[in-house]
Formats: sequence, structure tokens, C-alpha cells
Amino acid sequence: MSDVARAAGVSAMTVSNVINGHPHVSEETRRRVTEAVDRLGYRMNFAARHLRSGTTGVIGLAIPGVDQPYYGHLAAQVIAGARSLGYRVAVEQTGASREGETEALAHSRLRTYDGLIMATVELGEEDGGALFADFPVVTLGERFRGAHVDHVGMANFEGAGDATRHLLERGCRRIAAIGGRAEGESGAATLRTAGYLAALADAGVARDDALLAGCAFTTAGGAEAVRRLRDGGVPFDGAVCLTDSLALGVVRGLRDAGLSVPDDVLVAGFDDIPQAAYAVPSLTTVAPGHTEMVGAALEMLTERIAGRRPAGEARSFTGPHRLVVRESTTR
Repeated sequence: MSDVARAAGVSAMTVSNVINGHPHVSEETRRRVTEAVDRLGYRMNFAARHLRSGTTGVIGLAIPGVDQPYYGHLAAQVIAGARSLGYRVAVEQTGASREGETEALAHSRLRTYDGLIMATVELGEEDGGALFADFPVVTLGERFRGAHVDHVGMANFEGAGDATRHLLERGCRRIAAIGGRAEGESGAATLRTAGYLAALADAGVARDDALLAGCAFTTAGGAEAVRRLRDGGVPFDGAVCLTDSLALGVVRGLRDAGLSVPDDVLVAGFDDIPQAAYAVPSLTTVAPGHTEMVGAALEMLTERIAGRRPAGEARSFTGPHRLVVRESTTR
């Protein structure tokens, strides 16, 4: 920086102001400094900067697995958003296990990262004390609603209800909930199933638990759910799938059974992963507001890192959802 200052005929502080984008620098001075930076090949020493400031310039992202389409898409958006704010992202896979989520928290609190965005699957509000302790954390999912920690979630109940109503409006009366479960701890699956059941009740359609097809939340799980429904003699003319991965598996399973989507069965998913628009048929799905959720999570986290909000003040954000209608529900 001193070399750049000498070459440009300014102070080292002025060079710092130009590099950091401070507004109160004349255009002529900014031009001279920029030319000197390019000529000398100057690159900021981020390691020294972070050592001096006590930060790492890295935030953690803990997700169940990068091989799951939704979480892979989420990671890509977090990485892009963080880069625009001057942060790098370290991605950790928790395996959707309590041990993996606890380890991600432990590493973060050892100051490996400046903050952590974590998709919680197994940790719940009873674990909140570990999250509050002097470290910036934002949780994704439903497990920490009501806890004193920043939280970003989806409109799970409302979105699944909209998908179910859409199939009802298209004439379906025997709608399977693929991945559905009526009971269990508060989480996305339970909330989406509740939204499905509420929409049926509002339409005067009797509940049939045989249509709650619980399964692994994978593409193979969706295909297997179709096989079990058919082997069990459970007829259905529509399927609300709790994720897009399940929905893609359902389309495959129906095709293997000699049935067509949408001619024989209408199928809707949830998450609007990129593959949904390019599947054959393209997939009707609930778009949960990816961009808005990632933006909110990064804003909350960087506020915490900068100390701009008191520790006891928690924020919560729910993404704005919408139903994206495509070929899988259009006869």
C-alpha cells in the first residue's frame, strides 16, 4: 500500500479509502490510485486485514448434503450473495444428524468462521442455549421458531395448501401426499402435510390416511412411494409431493407403471429447484422465495457479525411463496 501511495503521490490512508470504496475521494485521485494499483500489481493482503480486525472473512453454511438438489441450489445462492458482501463461504455437510449439526456449531464457535447459517434438521429449541452464546447464527427451517435466534423459513403450510387446492381445482379428488406425515415434531414435512390436509378439509374432501405416503425424501423415495400405493391398491389421481426431488421420482414411478403425467395423474412439487423447469413434463411446484430468503439470512448474519443488533434481539423472516404452474398439472 505504501508503494502504491508513493507511485500515486498520495497518502497510504488515501489508497485505503480508494480500495475500500469510500465516497469522499476526488475522481482524479481515484484514477491515479487505480492506475498505480494496476501498474504495480497490488493485491490486498486479506489475511493481514483479518488478523488485525479479529475476523476471518469466512462464513459457514451447514446443510444436510450438497448432493440434495434443494441444498445444492441454496449453497450456490449463499456463495454468490456472500461474495458480493466480501465474504467467502465454507460449506459443511451435517448428514441431517444431530452430531453433524452440533459439530458445525462447535467449529464455528471456535472462530473458524465469522458466523454460521445452518439448516437445522435434528437440533431443536431445547438446544437453543448452544446457539445463543456470543456467536452470530442464523437458522434455516422450522425447528427454532419461537427461540431467541435469527430464523429464516418457508411458507410450508400455505405453499402445500396452495398446491393441493390447485389439484382440486383441476378436478382431482384422490390426492396422495408423497412424503406426507400427519404426526411428528414440528418441521417442514409436518407443516406441509398439515397444509395439504387443511386444503382437503376446506374443499369438503374426506381425509384418507392411506394417501399419506411417507418415504425417504429422495427421487428414489418418490418412485418407491408410487409402487407401494399401487401395490396396496390405493387409487389416486393427483400427487402433492413435499419436495421436487420426490415429485421427479413420482413422475418416473408412474411412467414405469404405464401411467402418464398429466393425462392420468397430476403431480405438483415444492421447492422450485432448477431441474423442475426442465423435466419432462416440466414440474408444477411451489417457489418458496429463494432469493429473498438468502438475502434475509445474509443480512441478519452480517448485522450480527458487525454488532449492529443486541444479542437478545432476534429476527424472523418467511419467504414469499408462489405456485408455478407447468406441464405436470396441465392436461
